[in-house]
Amino acid sequence: MFLPERYTESMKDLLGEEYNSYIDSFNDKRLYGLRVNNLKISTDEFLKICPFKLTPIPWIDNGFYYSEEDKPAKHPYYYAGLYYIQEPSAMTPANVLPVNENDIVFDMCAAPGGKSTELASKLNNTGLLVTNDISNSRAKALLKNVEVFGVPNLCVLNEDPVGIAGRFKGFFDKVLIDAPCSGEGMFRKDNKLIKAWEKNGPEFYSQIQKNIILAGADMLKPGGMLLYSTCTFSKLEDEESVKHLLKNRPDMRLADIKPYEGFSHGFDDNEGYNLDKTVRIFPHKMQGEGHFVALFKKDGEDLTSSARRPSARLKVPDELKEFMDNTGFCYNPEYINIRDSRVYLTSPYMTEEKGLRIIRNGLLLGELKKNRFEPSQAFAMALTMEQFPNSLNLPVSDERVVRYLKGETLDVCDCDIKSGWTLVCVDGYPLGWGKNSGGQLKNKYLAGWRWM
Repeated sequence: MFLPERYTESMKDLLGEEYNSYIDSFNDKRLYGLRVNNLKISTDEFLKICPFKLTPIPWIDNGFYYSEEDKPAKHPYYYAGLYYIQEPSAMTPANVLPVNENDIVFDMCAAPGGKSTELASKLNNTGLLVTNDISNSRAKALLKNVEVFGVPNLCVLNEDPVGIAGRFKGFFDKVLIDAPCSGEGMFRKDNKLIKAWEKNGPEFYSQIQKNIILAGADMLKPGGMLLYSTCTFSKLEDEESVKHLLKNRPDMRLADIKPYEGFSHGFDDNEGYNLDKTVRIFPHKMQGEGHFVALFKKDGEDLTSSARRPSARLKVPDELKEFMDNTGFCYNPEYINIRDSRVYLTSPYMTEEKGLRIIRNGLLLGELKKNRFEPSQAFAMALTMEQFPNSLNLPVSDERVVRYLKGETLDVCDCDIKSGWTLVCVDGYPLGWGKNSGGQLKNKYLAGWRWM
């Protein structure tokens, strides 16, 4: 593999005697990882049904290496949102940030959603996850991934995170910044990134990162915690960004990160910033690509209440109430929001929408159409099979599972289900909706999500 001389010289300076070991790691096989969605299934239960040969990722409780021969993205359990495919080192930031139930959490640069899905799992259907990407197309991909995971307590934004810092000043308990970077840590995984690095290297990204990290700190409540990460090795993008925050926001402090075998300390320059509290992941020391992680805590203690009251109590339409009352889904009707016939369940923690570019605020429950309610794909994914009495539960071995995911009508004469809306599940985990009539299940699986 060709590596630019400017890059190799910088790595020699960074690694010293370890440089040759780092270069040798480019001959190692690429590693593949998946992370279990504990919002839907426990890790132990997943391992009981998992069809793949997995090896635990030592520093990620719900993370596993899988074999290149396995194709987990072409399995019904993937469509059921039971796991997320993610490079092993990239699982580290969301794992390190200590999210608690009822926290209000911001994932600033979130697409495609790997870190957001784990943050949501930690929230366990409580609090609020605000997840954002500055790119509209990437924000839409982000939305799909959090909806597949069954996340109800969300708001997906398409904003410049620096531009909205004033709007959310002191608002979040936790902030995760997986910053745009030059991608040096991913050269081994994807050599196309080398050309991008030659065009826009560390100097280009450094100022972007410095602006973002200050904005993230400003959006934290007193006592809140911020996680800054990159997938690059450059000190300019890593330690220098940390120093920039500590110099310009004196109420921010570096926090300890639980050590794991193979983690390297950040490079301390003895200026008193405690940079050895930051963590570097090198591919010649751990089974993962390159990553940098720094955890901060903001001074003070938050004594304010985050919950808001709804601005006006909406009368829930009869057809919507009838459908919802026939489910076991717990919701507060005061936070039902109807816009152009589309029905959302918003969070009591979310601020007013005015002036924000919002891709989705809350869980899309469905749509009101001529005195009837049609539930959404997102709502199906947020349910459990037990919460919807009319469910079609197919074993993963049933060929109708894949046919359903392809959008086909199913013959269900052999199944004990009633007419009308039916929650289609695989081994007890929802995939989407169908509508049963006379033993024929009309497929309501979302067209854009279909098995290709």
